Amino acid sequence: MHDTTALLIELGAVILGLGLIGRAAGRVGLSPIPLYLLAGLAFGHGGLLPLKASADFVAVGAEIGVILLLLLLGLEYSAGDLVTSLRTQYPSGAVDFVLNATPGAVAALLLGWGPVAAVALGGVTWISSSGVVAKVLTDLGRLGNRETPVILGVLVIEDLAMALYLPLLTALLAGVGLAGGSITLLIALATVGLVLYVALRHGRLISRAVSSDNPEMLLLVVLGLTVLVAGIAQELQVSAAVGAFLVGIALSGEVAEGARKLLTPLRDLFAAVFFVFFGLSTAPAAIPPVLLPALLLALATAATKIVTGWYAARRAGIGPRGRLRAGGALVARGEFSLVIAGLAIGTEPRIGPLATAYVLMLVVLGPLTARWTEPALSRVHGRLLRRPKPRADPPAGHEEITAEGVEVSGPAEAR
Repeated sequence: MHDTTALLIELGAVILGLGLIGRAAGRVGLSPIPLYLLAGLAFGHGGLLPLKASADFVAVGAEIGVILLLLLLGLEYSAGDLVTSLRTQYPSGAVDFVLNATPGAVAALLLGWGPVAAVALGGVTWISSSGVVAKVLTDLGRLGNRETPVILGVLVIEDLAMALYLPLLTALLAGVGLAGGSITLLIALATVGLVLYVALRHGRLISRAVSSDNPEMLLLVVLGLTVLVAGIAQELQVSAAVGAFLVGIALSGEVAEGARKLLTPLRDLFAAVFFVFFGLSTAPAAIPPVLLPALLLALATAATKIVTGWYAARRAGIGPRGRLRAGGALVARGEFSLVIAGLAIGTEPRIGPLATAYVLMLVVLGPLTARWTEPALSRVHGRLLRRPKPRADPPAGHEEITAEGVEVSGPAEAR
């Protein structure tokens, strides 16, 4: 069979399969991410039917998927939103980082993977899935709840932190050392600060330069600009994903809205290809040995995310039930955990299987904790509150307020 013919057949089968998988996941109310990962495992090295002709194309599609994921994420926020969230939510962001990155870093060190792998695995366990969380909040009808801005604020802080974390991780994985990593981090800080400043001061000029009444021209200009900036960022070791994220931040208003509508279907297609590619690069036989560490890590970081949401909602003056809902909604991990693991696979191949198992668990558990954390823990808390407390007999003539009214306790002659 001709190479092009085999490529078309394999690629068509992959895309059709992704569509059927996504439809099936939607009908049962689940995120399609775990199913995409399982499909990749089934057709990867050591799987049921390894892909051959389309492997290179899928790899390039996966890179485009990461770029589009970060571009669309940047388009969701204006520079003003990011600055406001940074001012108001930074304590919650710091608590989020400490509670959720620490378990991953400690686990990597205990497994003997070294400090660079610890930085990578800490990122895997730190970042919640913005896509899964947003979908869950929509499905549960909670977009108008008081705790929802708090949840979104934590996610914004995480996403903005990625613009600093990814360049640092890329530098460490490249083996440039502490000095080189510090220089890369300074470049990333300067770049993020410059983009935020330009977007705040001159965002309208940038959007006007990119704007077009022709959807085709708008799509070509935004997509071409994003891929170009991502490539330049990759050359500077700042990470292609960060470059795409910054392009999204720089665009605002009607241009951002139009680009979001045009690029969302492309994002969904290539993001699905990315998840499949990650599964393809993971040997199924490598997953069983890491199931126990992944399970322990998933349980630990599910609990720490609930604590994070509780703390963030408490700072906003939200009641206990809203705090529990906020914590349960943040549990899901997904696309960014896999992006980080994908960067680190070359240095520590064992991160891939562990991250796959970890994300599979939490992307399924996340919607369940979002739905049931508050009612389950509130029920337990209510039982504790309803337990009768031992009390001493009241003194003679003492009046007790009961459900029936006022009851005078004491000797019969005192009544």
